[in-house]
Amino acid sequence: MKQLFGEYEKTGYLHEDFRLFHIKDQTKKEYSYHYHDFHKVLIFLSGNVTYHIEGKSYHLSPGDILLVSRHSIHKPEIDTTVPYDRYIFWIRDDLARQPLTQCFQQSVSRSFHLLRLSAKLQEPFRRILSEMEFSRKDRDQNVPSYGAELLYDALFTQFMVYLNRAFLDSDFHYDQKACSYDSHVDQILQYINHNLTADLSIDVLAGKYYLSKYHMMRKFKEETGYTIHNYILSKRLLMARTKIAEGMPVIKAALSSGFKDYTAFERAYKKQFGKAPSRNR
Repeated sequence: MKQLFGEYEKTGYLHEDFRLFHIKDQTKKEYSYHYHDFHKVLIFLSGNVTYHIEGKSYHLSPGDILLVSRHSIHKPEIDTTVPYDRYIFWIRDDLARQPLTQCFQQSVSRSFHLLRLSAKLQEPFRRILSEMEFSRKDRDQNVPSYGAELLYDALFTQFMVYLNRAFLDSDFHYDQKACSYDSHVDQILQYINHNLTADLSIDVLAGKYYLSKYHMMRKFKEETGYTIHNYILSKRLLMARTKIAEGMPVIKAALSSGFKDYTAFERAYKKQFGKAPSRNR
């Protein structure tokens, strides 16, 4: 099931605390921009792939680790003439796992989602992933093994501790060659995401960055795949939904997420999520 909103979709459903996939394929498929309600970690093994995340394009090399935080709008661009091999974690965002998900918050704050390590530093991650994959096969095939679930969870925790240490390290190295983006669009995206409750009209944004309105709108759509209006609206709706789910009254959640007209908010909310905001509690 997919929910279409403007030019991008919400995809994937996660019912466990986390899920690990190891996928190697060569499928001819074009992906549209989309987002998830969970965090995603991609460990790139081989292929020819560029990942577009919130206005930045990451050109992946073997061993790269990509962090895609919940609600970050993204899509892969895949060369289907060669096999694409990767591990993927889906990780639920909840209070119990917040100490393990700080790296995602930091990736959003930095507006940089790539971890590129030396071969030596990649080795612990590869070892853990190999052990997890072996343990998962035993579990899926109902092979009796003492403490299998405990070991699987412990390996995941170890992986995330290593990932946070690497990504939160004060000496973290930005490999700018791995990433391309338009500086104006990047500035606009960062401003929008840090000021969702402010006046984000086209006139205000164009004036702030001394850009022609039409050039700014065209460039934003060209670099990100979606319009400024739809981007802001979706981010505000996602913020309101989170506040409502946490117990905030619906009208207060709408106002504190940048909406001035409750009727317009309710209509957009139903279109995006398929139900009234009062039913999201």
